[in-house]
Amino acid sequence: MKSYQNYVLGGWVSGEGVETELFNAITGDQIGTCSSVGLNYEEMMHYAKERGGRALRKMTFQQRGLMLKELAMYLLKNKRKYYELSAATGATRVDSWIDIEGGIGNLFANASLRRQFPDLPYYVDGDAVPLSKGGSFIGHHIMVPKEGVAVHINAFNFPIWGMLEKIAVNFMAGVPAIVKPSEFTCYLTELMVRDIVASGILPEGALQLVVGLGRGVIDFAGSSDVVTFTGSASTGKVLSGLPNIQKESVSFNLECDSLNAAILGKDAVPGTPEFDIFIKEVQREITVKAGQKCTAVRRIIVPEDLMDDVQGALAARLAKTTIGDPSDKSVRMGSLVTKLQVERVRANVELLMKEQDIVIGDLDNFDVVGADKEAGAFFSPIIFRNDDPHNKLGAHNIECFGPVSTLMPYKDIEDAVNIAKLGKGSLVSSIITADDSIATDYVLNAASMHGRILVLNERCAKESTGHGSPMPMLTHGGPGRAGGGEEMGGVRGVLHYMQRTAIQGHPQTITALTKQFQIGADQPEANPHVFRQHFEDLNIGDTVFTHKHTVTEADISNFANVSGDNFYAHVDATSLDGTIFEQRVAHGYFILSKAAGLFVEPKKGPVLLNYGIDECRFTKPVYIGTTIGVRFTVKEKTNQEKRNDADIAKGIVRFLVDIYDETGETVGVATILTMVKKRDQS
Repeated sequence: MKSYQNYVLGGWVSGEGVETELFNAITGDQIGTCSSVGLNYEEMMHYAKERGGRALRKMTFQQRGLMLKELAMYLLKNKRKYYELSAATGATRVDSWIDIEGGIGNLFANASLRRQFPDLPYYVDGDAVPLSKGGSFIGHHIMVPKEGVAVHINAFNFPIWGMLEKIAVNFMAGVPAIVKPSEFTCYLTELMVRDIVASGILPEGALQLVVGLGRGVIDFAGSSDVVTFTGSASTGKVLSGLPNIQKESVSFNLECDSLNAAILGKDAVPGTPEFDIFIKEVQREITVKAGQKCTAVRRIIVPEDLMDDVQGALAARLAKTTIGDPSDKSVRMGSLVTKLQVERVRANVELLMKEQDIVIGDLDNFDVVGADKEAGAFFSPIIFRNDDPHNKLGAHNIECFGPVSTLMPYKDIEDAVNIAKLGKGSLVSSIITADDSIATDYVLNAASMHGRILVLNERCAKESTGHGSPMPMLTHGGPGRAGGGEEMGGVRGVLHYMQRTAIQGHPQTITALTKQFQIGADQPEANPHVFRQHFEDLNIGDTVFTHKHTVTEADISNFANVSGDNFYAHVDATSLDGTIFEQRVAHGYFILSKAAGLFVEPKKGPVLLNYGIDECRFTKPVYIGTTIGVRFTVKEKTNQEKRNDADIAKGIVRFLVDIYDETGETVGVATILTMVKKRDQS
């Protein structure tokens, strides 16, 4: 019998004895055992910090992002074997696709975040804050990787996605991880981690795996560590209340299963595309992963006069859902993960039966294709009907973590909001409507108790990722019962693993710290011109002080003719009474264009192209006779990887364009983005 192993302290080890026996969810056959007994968690935490953490913190965001991209591509090449083993969890091909390629897609998405971070190991957050009248004292914020470990305790239903969506974020931040998947499906996580380790892409110590019960895995977590838990609210609250978690103020992210709702708009009557979309979406959420998703629809909230229509349409659609062995092409829903889950879901169904009736499905009488119903962990879709959702409250408090949901009526949109809120906080809810006023009313009033809201209609249905799919660039979590946590979320998610620190000092010092030019810092004159220098040779603060230009009436008239911008303040001196202008004013875009004419070095050189403008502001009117000049300063540099051997080695340089008048006062400011060739093309 195979013993699935832990990856700790740089090696694969079996735990002592047998903590959990592992079974194929379809056939009921035992496939192995696992144990984490005997692991030294204190030593594992130290190893992660000293080996993995040190290596990750030395890498820049660009390097970490490319590391994730390389890992994603490597795992994608090996996906076939993950699909083969995933079937043992009871998953269909679609279920496995969500888990496997959805998880790998998370790596790709987080890898792409490197473009939103500096070419540094740390992050510069926001803008500088002036703290003195003379400008010699300013403040800023930086965020550095926490010098701890991310300990991820994951649920059984997504053994790959659950791991990858979390480690992608902490690796991007520069923090190592210890992953403890559910013991029931750890065999699939273990298979992928073996490939990750074998690839050599991650620094040693960046990832460790615990496949057993993991008792004690967070006992040594301290103030620099981050613990995440995905699963039941009851278990999560026990873990978050452990003495060391409280005493050490450990960052604890709790993401719990919740009683998510789907709402049918009053406009979405039978015969409309939205009615059909609603039925299809609810059916999918009930059957995908056999309903064992933290985002699955548990409450189906529909207009009271459409209850029978929805019940009939849903019954017809679910009747076509074939349950059984996913290897049979006719099967559309697999099994629950374990027989234990069957017992737990059944027990909760029986609790709900005390106050509401089953109208679709049967606990015992259902067919299974290609498998033994008694040997596998199969369960029929069950739909309850609750005609009094304000008083029969079981459906708002008891979650059956399987293909189980409750149909309930609402009177108006305010009532629908109130019923949705009876779930005491959810990860997600959906409203299916073609009426944007209904959608707006629901979203604005329901948002306080939901982590995510999907507005679905015919216009977006074809490309929608659906009710149950949290996306890497958006936050995943929710208030109240959902745990109050927040995962993923793009840049936001990465920053959860970093420490924000306010820094104060002279602009030159803050420039040196942030590697971004700050107003008031030194501006040594560039020699040669910055457009004559390669990427490596440019220094933050290097400045070109241009020659001057005096704005004429002809400039304004000519620009108006060329641009077609004949706004009165530029061309009609008789229309200025009651305005802020004293006389005809130059176009802001003329000033910016003229600035480019002043700072550009026209001959061919290392600058490949100018591809954007950020933060453009016109701060003071420029009248006829005003003389302008430009201080053109290297503001920030970001390395850019080569796409292939034939690609030009280059980087992105942001230049500060400070346009000033004869008094020295700034009249316009912008940041331009340029692509600059490297001297070293290797």
